[in-house]
Amino acid sequence: MGTKIIIKNNGSIQVEGEFELYDQDGNKYNLNDKKTIYLCRCGSSSKKPFCDGSHKTSGFHSEFKLK
Repeated sequence: MGTKIIIKNNGSIQVEGEFELYDQDGNKYNLNDKKTIYLCRCGSSSKKPFCDGSHKTSGFHSEFKLK
C-alpha cells in the first residue's frame, strides 16, 4: 500500500504509509521512521506542522466530505 491521507472532521490530517515530509524550503523532517503522523489544521498547535490536540479546545470546526 502507498500513502493514505485521512482528513478528520474537526481535527487533524492523518498521514499513513511510506512518505517523507518537507518544509517550504525543502528541509526534510526527521520522522524517526514513523508510519503514521497527524498534521495540524486548526493553526493552534504548539508543535506545527504536527497536531498536538489543540483543536479540541480552540473551537476549531471544519467538516470535510467528498462530493
